[in-house]
Amino acid sequence: MKVCIFFDVDNTLFPTAEFAELARRNAIRAMIETGLDATEEQIYKELQRLIKEKGSNYPNHFDLILKRIGVKRPARFVAAAVAAYHNTKSSIQPYPEVPKTLMELKERGYKLYVATNGDAVKQWDKLIRMGIHLFFEDVFVSGEVGEEKSPHFFRKVLAEIKAHPSECIMVGDRMDSDIAPAKKLGIYTIRVLQGPYSKEKGKADAHISNFSELLGVVKRL
Repeated sequence: MKVCIFFDVDNTLFPTAEFAELARRNAIRAMIETGLDATEEQIYKELQRLIKEKGSNYPNHFDLILKRIGVKRPARFVAAAVAAYHNTKSSIQPYPEVPKTLMELKERGYKLYVATNGDAVKQWDKLIRMGIHLFFEDVFVSGEVGEEKSPHFFRKVLAEIKAHPSECIMVGDRMDSDIAPAKKLGIYTIRVLQGPYSKEKGKADAHISNFSELLGVVKRL
């Protein structure tokens, strides 16, 4: 029987929350170094409010922040912020245990896939920058599938790869978007207890605190 393993991306394959804060702070510092008359904490708090209001995928965070604080000619500050943010992206790395574990799983014949929420281009960008995209048979992102992860999302994906829920495993860090919808469909679930959602209530079929534990859990199934 074939075994298909689906992976979430953010806070499962790499420390998204830590990277996001670093990239945003680097962008803010770049604006200040370019001459913006504001403190780092002032702008960071405004950015947090804006992300909560507009979402993390809103494309004009820096433009709107500068408008809100009354900057009349924001172009140079936006350019500095965007450059610093993208320079930070060049340092993106997966959790240390991820590449080796993915390689071992693939060598043992498991079919590896990504199942994640977000914008397809941004999620592919992360996988390519981390150098792990070639481990996966295919990548399914909510932005392309047409809906965020849900039982129906997984039905679409399983139909695409011609797999039954009993042949599949979902690995992720969040109960609401990774574990619960997959489990409802009958997919075996493994929750990675790392990142900002590690204290979230709820149980998967198995739990790991380090990605290196994954192979052992899969082998015991």
